[in-house]
Amino acid sequence: MDRRAFLVTMPVLAMTGCARPQPAPVAVPVTGTTARFLSAAHEQTRHLVLYDSGYTRIAYPDGDVAPGQGVCADVIIRAYRGIGIDLQRLVHEDMSAHFDLYPKKWGLTAPDANIDHRRVPNLRVFFARFGQSLPISQDPATWKPGDLITNQPSGPHIAIVSDRLAPGSNRPMVIQNIGWGVREDDQLLRYPITGHYRYGL
Repeated sequence: MDRRAFLVTMPVLAMTGCARPQPAPVAVPVTGTTARFLSAAHEQTRHLVLYDSGYTRIAYPDGDVAPGQGVCADVIIRAYRGIGIDLQRLVHEDMSAHFDLYPKKWGLTAPDANIDHRRVPNLRVFFARFGQSLPISQDPATWKPGDLITNQPSGPHIAIVSDRLAPGSNRPMVIQNIGWGVREDDQLLRYPITGHYRYGL
């Protein structure tokens, strides 16, 4: 085969499946509420969601921004809605009763049901109060499917620990929207970790 034929053939071979296949993540068995929660999280990865952190007025309770929009917290909110838990209502009710326990980062003097549950610092307080706040660890074995991780890529971020392990490792992947839509990524230990929570499962 001459050089010109080789250069023409290589892209065709790649497009027709001769490229080396990538290893697939390994599934971890889950059942019951955890399985339904993770199913609701995985379902979000099948839809186009543009990262949009703008303030939006939404219904209450069970309010949501437009299906094609969202931030990292909306992945968590929508997954919990899949098991009948409305974080909008629960966070708003707790902030209304205990506003002094929540961060004062946004100049608010009262709760705002449109946005409070979509802010990671507020979710961290809520999950610590009503779930389990677990030790932060670099050991992948301490992270269970359905756990919540908060970290600091640049600003506050939250993700769901998946029921699938990164190929060739014992490290769970995470389901998140870090700016490129809802995806399952191998980023559990990539950024400085600020919290480890288990709630509702």
